[in-house]
Amino acid sequence: MRFAFGTNGLANHRLDEALELLAELGYEGVALTLDTMHLDPCGDDLDARAEVVRERLDALGLAVVVETGGRYVLDPRRKHFPTLLDAPEDAARRVGLLRRAVRVGAALGAEAVSFWSGAAPPGLPEAVAWERLTAGVGAVLEDAGRFGVPLGFEPEPGMFVETLAGFEELRERLGAPPWLGLTLDVGHCRCVEPEPVPRCVRRAAPYLVNVQIEDMRRGVHEHLEFGDGEIDFPPVLAALEDAGYRGLVGVELPRHAHAGPAVAERSLAFLREARRAG
Repeated sequence: MRFAFGTNGLANHRLDEALELLAELGYEGVALTLDTMHLDPCGDDLDARAEVVRERLDALGLAVVVETGGRYVLDPRRKHFPTLLDAPEDAARRVGLLRRAVRVGAALGAEAVSFWSGAAPPGLPEAVAWERLTAGVGAVLEDAGRFGVPLGFEPEPGMFVETLAGFEELRERLGAPPWLGLTLDVGHCRCVEPEPVPRCVRRAAPYLVNVQIEDMRRGVHEHLEFGDGEIDFPPVLAALEDAGYRGLVGVELPRHAHAGPAVAERSLAFLREARRAG
C-alpha cells in the first residue's frame, strides 16, 4: 500500500511543479486527473505530452493512476456533461474521452484508469440507463484489454451507480470482465454505504485496483481533510493491509487546491500515523 495525492487538489499548480512537490513531500504516487490544466486529454499532441509526463514520473519515482473526473473537460458550461447515460450521440463523447484516457494510461504506465457512471438524466427509465452504461463501459473495456490497462469503476454518491452493490450489478451484467476493477473511495463508503467502512473494504477487496481516501460524514458528499469528518482511519488502513492491497491510496481533496501544498503535507503525516496505529 502506497500513498498518493490527487492533482485535482493541486489545480492551481503547473503539473510538473505539482509532481515535484509530491515527490519532495514523500508521496509514492499521484492520482492524475486529466483536465484542462493538467495533461488536457482534448488537446493536440496528446501522445507526445503524455510521454513527457511519463519521463517526469519515472525521474521522480512516482507511480500513477489516471482519473477522469475533470468537471468541464467536455463541456465548458455543464459540469461532467456528457456522461455515459446521456443520449447516445452525447455519450459517445464520454466514451471517446475514456478511450483516450486508457491510451494515456498505457503511455504513463498507469496502474489503473478510474471513471464513474454519471447521473441519469431526469426521467430516464432504469432499464435504459443500464443499457447505456453497459454499452459505454463495454466499449472502453475493449481498449483496456488491448492496451493492458485495468479500469477502476468508482461508485459515486448521487450518480446512477453510487454503491458497491451497484458496481457488483454492473460487473455481473457485463459478465465479470477481467479488465473491470473497482475504485473504492473511502469517504463515499461513510457517506452512502450501510456497512461500516472497514467492512466495505473487505467486500471490495477482490476487485480493488485503486483507492481514494479522505474524511466524510454520513449522508453528506463533501470531501474533508482527515479529522474533520467521522471516519476512524486506522481500522480502514488495517483492513486494506489485511486484504493484501498493494496499490495506490490517493488523497482526494479537490476543493482544497487553494492550500494544496500544506494540505498534502498534513495528509501524508496523518496517513502514516494512522497506518502505524492500525
